Amino acid sequence: MPTNMRFDTSVVAFLAAFSGVADAFWRLPCRGRSGLARLDPLVSPGEPSYHVHTVHGSNGFGMEADMNSLLGGSCTSCAVKQDKSAYWAPALYFVDEDTGDSELVDEVGGLLAYYLLYGDDVQAFPDNFRMIAGDPFQRNFTWPVPDPPKSEWTGDQGSQAALAQKALGFNCLNYAATAEPSLGRHFLPEKSYLDEHCTDGVRFELMFPSCWNGKDVDSDDHKSHMAYPSLVMDGTCPEGFETRVVSIFFETIWNTYAFKDRNGYFALSTGDPTGFGYHGDFMHGWESGVLEEAVKTCTNPSGQVEDCPVFELQSELEQGLCSFDIPSILKDEDLTTIKGGFPNDIVVEWGPEYAFPIQYANGNQPSTTSATPKPTNDADLGLSVSIDLGAVAGNIHAAESKTESTSTTTSTTQPPPPPTTTSTTSTSTWTPTPTTSYVKSTVTQEIVWVEQQIVVMVDENDIPVKTETGVVEILSTAYKTVTRTVDTVVTIPTEPPAEAPAKRDHHDHLKAHKRHQHGHHAQ
Repeated sequence: MPTNMRFDTSVVAFLAAFSGVADAFWRLPCRGRSGLARLDPLVSPGEPSYHVHTVHGSNGFGMEADMNSLLGGSCTSCAVKQDKSAYWAPALYFVDEDTGDSELVDEVGGLLAYYLLYGDDVQAFPDNFRMIAGDPFQRNFTWPVPDPPKSEWTGDQGSQAALAQKALGFNCLNYAATAEPSLGRHFLPEKSYLDEHCTDGVRFELMFPSCWNGKDVDSDDHKSHMAYPSLVMDGTCPEGFETRVVSIFFETIWNTYAFKDRNGYFALSTGDPTGFGYHGDFMHGWESGVLEEAVKTCTNPSGQVEDCPVFELQSELEQGLCSFDIPSILKDEDLTTIKGGFPNDIVVEWGPEYAFPIQYANGNQPSTTSATPKPTNDADLGLSVSIDLGAVAGNIHAAESKTESTSTTTSTTQPPPPPTTTSTTSTSTWTPTPTTSYVKSTVTQEIVWVEQQIVVMVDENDIPVKTETGVVEILSTAYKTVTRTVDTVVTIPTEPPAEAPAKRDHHDHLKAHKRHQHGHHAQ
């Protein structure tokens, strides 16, 4: 029986700093979770990880997983059967301050992994490739808030340390309100803000580096063989990392609103309540030749895996049935509700100090002898202080930043940080009232108005079945000179005596993925 179809035509006009046409990409849904466990075959091979991960992908995942074991798995919790890769990141917990218990927050719809074909001559990952994005021990943000315009990302702003911190996003979801931009906020807002504004949860976002040194499939820290392009998602690759590989972008929605009006706070399983230490791991496990063919042929701008004939797909039910075996040493761990403490007795570290070595409530030291991590930005930046950026900010820390500008500055005194809950951290953290100066400069903006026709074909039940896009047309170009804040300098007072520490898709998914922006929906 033929399918009745009608056409809905929309003309989308948007203001953009760049007029680049849409890049090809696909969204890989991983609706099932293959496991929840203290496993990390990259950082802690052969032994339990110190923190809990939520894992998606092949059921060949385990303590000593590699590409061969992933490919040897019998299933994947993702939509594409030929992808036996592993995708993992720390789980999110709610710490109830009335009971002292920690409760696992529910994922909504699993993981969504974007495969973005940014740049020229994009390559598939080589065999045995793996990488990590983010730093689990980071507890402050050492750059101006909010981000300056990307046209001003030069000098320290364009360093790998800065780009890595800007690759994290915490998107407050309220489908009845205007959507926030991806990677627009680099910290986890405090709970009172989440309760009031984020009725559909928080979408955690993580952009992986996509510039490869062209020779190493891994490195000692699982990062040094990769680098970010100049604009995090897109841009120019740095010298020595000219090979462009597929860009991966993680999205995970957490149902934080389920804990509305309860007394407590959210923290990553690393003991991080700030979000600055969010990170993710990727281990390549695509069947031979499939990813290479997809990079060449899956150029439909819809972003839907259904539009790529290379992929063999499975249902959400099949994805949900795939899981790996938990090692016997970890089988008895209850990771959903931890009575009177935090998973693995990790001490929650509020920062701004770097959270290594790992602290345990029972006084034990970690059993792993993995390489000691190092802060990635201490060489360029000095003193860290706490500043209040409004109720939306939560537990934010910004550092003194340098500028060569001779522009005038205006100075305002900020109130102390907003956290009001009681800390479980064993050491005091001074939270001074700083003076923040905003450095202003004249900036010339190029404003380009473009228009593109998007045709959505729907069936008789108004369900979209196909999307077609027309050519992007430039309507007009204008230049505007404005004075804006380009940097922030924070001055702190003398430290007072130590005190007790204060702590603190349903809406429609735009079926076009533009450079530097994309639509999202409930997963």
